[in-house]
Amino acid sequence: MTPTSPPFWHPDAFARRRPHLAVRGRVVGAVRRFFEARDFVEVDTPCLQVSPGMEPHLQAFATDLVAPNPDDGRRLYLHTSPEFAMKKLLVAGEPRIFQLAHVFRNGERSATHHPEFTMLEWYRAGEGYRVLVDDCVDLVRACAEAAGRQRFAFRGMECDPFRPWRILSVADAFTEYAGIDLLAAYDGTHEPDPAPLAAEAARIGIHPHAGDRWEDIVFRIMFERIEPHLGAGVPCVLTDYPVCMAALSRPKPEDPRLAERFELYACGLELANAFGELTDAAVQRARFQADMELKERLYGERFPVDEDFLAALEHGMPESAGIALGVDRLVMLCSGAEDIADVLWAPVAEPLSQR
Repeated sequence: MTPTSPPFWHPDAFARRRPHLAVRGRVVGAVRRFFEARDFVEVDTPCLQVSPGMEPHLQAFATDLVAPNPDDGRRLYLHTSPEFAMKKLLVAGEPRIFQLAHVFRNGERSATHHPEFTMLEWYRAGEGYRVLVDDCVDLVRACAEAAGRQRFAFRGMECDPFRPWRILSVADAFTEYAGIDLLAAYDGTHEPDPAPLAAEAARIGIHPHAGDRWEDIVFRIMFERIEPHLGAGVPCVLTDYPVCMAALSRPKPEDPRLAERFELYACGLELANAFGELTDAAVQRARFQADMELKERLYGERFPVDEDFLAALEHGMPESAGIALGVDRLVMLCSGAEDIADVLWAPVAEPLSQR
């Protein structure tokens, strides 16, 4: 089959991407300077893990560890996030850590998704999740300055990271952009009754599918009516997610129906996901089990629990705040790239259908 476009290494194709990659270098340098100036330690944890992560809808890459003793061989996974290993380092006593990690998610490929990508995660022990908002403001501005970018633009939307950012709760976003009172349709449990929200969705022309869970309907409304508006004009911090949508987050003390979680958007593009970290091992185990039961019901598979991670929580993880930010997407905004492959030095091999 004759390729429809040259491979990434072809000099002509590479020359087109080279300016974006130059910006990538400046952004990564700005990230390291940012954290070094704040007394963070850069860590480097293994990609191979007992558990890749426990999000029900993520697919992982699996491999088999071959050991000198055949009885020691076992199934391992490429991590979808370095979270579990980094939290173990918090238990070990590191108070401020960050990592630029290659992470892996199977079944994801689009202009904004790649099966292998770079995730920036950082954790602050002894601090609340709201301090991470300030981190994001200062970090994104530092990266924009390093790239020589005053404004971001993506798919026809513009965003000025140097103006005051917008803080918006999930409930207020549903009211503003979808005309739905989300909390009136939420019973506060970890598996809410979908019927009230399904009725509201149908009222605005979003018809639920048979078997939809409450969270499925939330995602569809967000995708169709809310996310396209987030980060227009200025970046938007979307806060106070329902607790059933934050398996690794603590409930808010003032309203246990909601979680200490926020996501960051710019130009309609999700950049980061933050939590006030859950430290109760028993609650975490119960959430993992519920997530894996859902995964098995939906996809016919489940991932093993990282018992070492739960043991670390039992030993005593400090109250902490943590966040994951998609470096490649931030580089896209800083360089003006429209496709994530344009900011990767060597993209994962293209599907045969695209050659």
